[in-house]
Amino acid sequence: MRDCVVIPLDRGGNAEPCAILLLNNADEAGARDTVARANASLADYQHMRTWIAWPDLDFPRTATGKPRLSVIAARAAQILDGRQAGDLEGVGAGFSPFPSSKSALDQLLDGFGNSQGGGARAGSHLERELHLSSLDRVELLSALEEKFHVELNETAFANAKTVADVERVLQQPAGHRTEYSYPRWTQREPVRWMRLAVYYALVWPATQILGHPRIVGRENLRGLHGPVLIVSNHITRRADIGLILATLPPRYRHRIATAMGGETLQNMRRPPSDWFFVRRWAYQLGYWLATLLFNVFPLPQFSGFRESFRFAGESADRGYSLLIFPEGEVNNSEDGRMAPFQSGIGLLAENLGIPIIPMRLDGVWQMKREHRRLAHMGEITVRIGTPITFPSGTSPDEISRRLESLLPSL
Repeated sequence: MRDCVVIPLDRGGNAEPCAILLLNNADEAGARDTVARANASLADYQHMRTWIAWPDLDFPRTATGKPRLSVIAARAAQILDGRQAGDLEGVGAGFSPFPSSKSALDQLLDGFGNSQGGGARAGSHLERELHLSSLDRVELLSALEEKFHVELNETAFANAKTVADVERVLQQPAGHRTEYSYPRWTQREPVRWMRLAVYYALVWPATQILGHPRIVGRENLRGLHGPVLIVSNHITRRADIGLILATLPPRYRHRIATAMGGETLQNMRRPPSDWFFVRRWAYQLGYWLATLLFNVFPLPQFSGFRESFRFAGESADRGYSLLIFPEGEVNNSEDGRMAPFQSGIGLLAENLGIPIIPMRLDGVWQMKREHRRLAHMGEITVRIGTPITFPSGTSPDEISRRLESLLPSL
């Protein structure tokens, strides 16, 4: 058994426990033995006399990876009504969750506005012939997982070039965790208190002395509680996080997780083996310091989004706000204009469903261009916009466009 949940079944006004088993295989004897062994440790009135072998390869889950009990309960009721479930006298016959992956894939592709639909050919190229953007790929991956309740291999899906490649990934749905590291230990209370001590001893004084930022719009945060998603332009790796932290009230400053380019973090954590050992050690030290002192986590640009979104959801569940730089990289333009936002920011905002705080850093680009570390008095301004929420069902692409147009106008 890979996982299980127990849901209540209505029995004449009383609730009877029903076990929903996620099995490694369709072994009836194994399922029966699993339930029997669980019942052996329970009181008689707690026994599970009804149980269901879940017919799909995984439970439907929330953004944080938790089983969606309401969806599971509704599906279980349908299975029981259809007499597909067993009790302790037998197990219902399982069925394949992939009755026709090819036709289902064609139907999903028909739903994308950029695709030509009409029954995709196996050899059709996803970008060149079907015109699927990177955001379309992420949405297609999510749609396939939602339809079949599986976790696909993101790396293999990102490397898929044709519809036939996608079909092969779909037929091998056991998704592997990404190679990126998501350090949950950084949000434990002792580590958080140590991080705050270092911040107020070193980072906060340095920010005030070197940058002494002017804050505009801080009143927009009054009366706002609970986790928020902060989006800001990105000028320099050294100063941006410190400036934003300095402008936030303590309730947000003390509990914030910062997304950083997954590929950059991975290169710091595991630098190339052919580098000189001192350079490798310096990169690895930088990784651990950034992780410890700024609670950073990877947000990849190419694959591994699901794991990153899951970590972001877990952090929000623990009361942490999230800081995201939606440009995806440091701004190195000649005129300081913001780069186009990465499409993943819209998908992340849609999944989290928490208020979004737009922020903009002004004056940092001039310092960067002049290679200065000390700002003139009043040169740096951090602007905080009005919290914004999007109605349920707003497309991720629309969210990205709205945020991209909003930041320059703050």
